[in-house]
Amino acid sequence: MSDSSPPRLAPIPREEWGDDVRAALSNAYSDEVAARFFSTGPDAIPTPNALGTLMHHPALAGPFLTYNNVLLQTPTLDPRMRELMILRVAWRTRAIYEWAQHVRLAERVGITADEIAAIAGGADPDTWVPFETDLLAATDQLVDHYRIDDDTWRRLAEQLDERQLVELVFVVGTYTALAMAFNTFGLQIDPELRATAATAISQFEE
Repeated sequence: MSDSSPPRLAPIPREEWGDDVRAALSNAYSDEVAARFFSTGPDAIPTPNALGTLMHHPALAGPFLTYNNVLLQTPTLDPRMRELMILRVAWRTRAIYEWAQHVRLAERVGITADEIAAIAGGADPDTWVPFETDLLAATDQLVDHYRIDDDTWRRLAEQLDERQLVELVFVVGTYTALAMAFNTFGLQIDPELRATAATAISQFEE
């Protein structure tokens, strides 16, 4: 596993984006933010390879980004919970790009380096508080069996409301789907994430 092979789908460069991409971004972001994706000035938003690759299908990318913004920008779940689940999905699916991106996000929501390393062990009760043990167990159950088992669901339902329970399943499902896409497209790591990805590659191959 490496990041040295050429991508199966290369990101579409910003200078080649057309009106369909502009419409997709406007669907997902405010007009001001969408314009910054097209800017070449100091206010330009960097274009990650994931975004450039999704723009092979702008009509799908726009609604997907709008939906994903709910999970990231206006969640009902605490961001720490979300990032623990996403990291576990990325680890289980060996999705280097997803792992590297979300290690950076995890650090911003207070997940420590030791906790990031412990994700490889999954729902180890010696590492996590009981609720987080159940959260990671639910992630594994969804990845393996497409269903949270009854005991895990019961314990989660004692601490989460109905909206959070719905969102939990969609977080795992969404990032499993993204892992499939990123792995299949051969998505290459953005330059600022290469050090994190290099560490992940060695860990994934152990």
